[in-house]
Amino acid sequence: MSEGHLQGEARFRRRAIKVDEAMRLVIEAAEPGRRESVALWEAGGRRLSEAVCATTDWPPFARAGLDGFAVRSADTAQASPGSPATLRVAATVAAGGLAPADVAPGTAVRIMTGGAVPPGADAVVMLEQTADARVGGQPAVQVRSAAVPGQNIAPRGEEFRCGSAFARPGELLRPGHLALLGTFGYAHVPVFVRPRVAVLATGAELLPVEAPLAPGRIRDSNSAMVAALVAQHGGVPVQLGRVPDEPGAAAEAIAGALLHCDLIVTTGGVSVGDYDVMASLLRSIERSSAAAEGGAASEEAGWQATAPPQADLLPQDSRLLFNKAAMRPGAPTSAAIVSGKLLLALSGNPGACFVGFELFARAALLRLQGVTEAAARPKQATARLAGSIDKGSPHERFVRARLYTGNGTLYAEPLAWGKSSMMASIPAADGLIRLQAGPQGAAAGEIVEVIVL
Repeated sequence: MSEGHLQGEARFRRRAIKVDEAMRLVIEAAEPGRRESVALWEAGGRRLSEAVCATTDWPPFARAGLDGFAVRSADTAQASPGSPATLRVAATVAAGGLAPADVAPGTAVRIMTGGAVPPGADAVVMLEQTADARVGGQPAVQVRSAAVPGQNIAPRGEEFRCGSAFARPGELLRPGHLALLGTFGYAHVPVFVRPRVAVLATGAELLPVEAPLAPGRIRDSNSAMVAALVAQHGGVPVQLGRVPDEPGAAAEAIAGALLHCDLIVTTGGVSVGDYDVMASLLRSIERSSAAAEGGAASEEAGWQATAPPQADLLPQDSRLLFNKAAMRPGAPTSAAIVSGKLLLALSGNPGACFVGFELFARAALLRLQGVTEAAARPKQATARLAGSIDKGSPHERFVRARLYTGNGTLYAEPLAWGKSSMMASIPAADGLIRLQAGPQGAAAGEIVEVIVL
């Protein structure tokens, strides 16, 4: 049997694995990556590489919650608008200052928001509940309502205790986190390095974006979309451009990317056509492994244990994870480990490329940035279908959708132009309806699973 015939038959014997299993393999292969320390001002949008903890109780002292007077509540127990309690004003405390002495019985201390409540006081009376007065020529204050212990005071350690963690590894740093980091003295923050992601498009039909259209040719739209998705999820896209449908050219580009990238994402060339270069390269990994193992492995796979001519184009330590997923669109989506790094080969059809990225590449990116394996999986919810899906599928199906809420219910509206090759619905998609395999679609009003994008 000729090598070409073997390859031709092998293209159609690819074993599809379930989507959840494919996700598991991808997530396990994408181990958390390199770490670095960045200035606080540059930490927003990054993911923590280690837990950060409160370096002191917070607040570090009992502080006033508003402008008013720090008092002993017992001194105001009988106060009312008609019979106010009159207290001598012993001092004034601004934020950042301290009272010169404890609050003695019959006295009060003027205090500003955030000021340290002086010892002896157990309540702060808001300014609007007081009136200025004089006692023996000295400043005094009339309190028109009874105060209770703890009133308008934030006690020490109310929010955080010293040593308590306020953010964990893999957590996305938002502006509020930066406020806490600054509060606790983190001038530099430990974060994961942004993963560098090589983006490679395959296909002789692809033109540069700036090129005029030509008969039988299309512009490369996937590279820009994938690069934007990479950046959106914390990575740094590295554009490798386009390569023709030649295994050698694709392998050379991948070899170069392995030197300076953490993840490789290719688009196109994964189907069963005669010129699908990525399918050929990844198949060579599987057959090369079978040739090395021999015997049962090769018999189970259904081919002779002979390495294909292009088996030496990729590093010898390469390992195929899967080369077909039981899904629509994007069934030919494939994944492999090449020199210890994850390679994801997505469909060249824009819709399938988009779905494949959201299911697999997004999860890999999150995992590389320290997100837990469970949290790296796509976020799922249930929704009521706002339109019917007429067509069934032999494999699990992912339908682009617009998600919205009404009367407390989440709705999923299937978008038109949802075929694998179509792009028109991609900008509006903020969810994927997840339908199980079966001969029927789903009727409007049914409860369905959705992946929230």
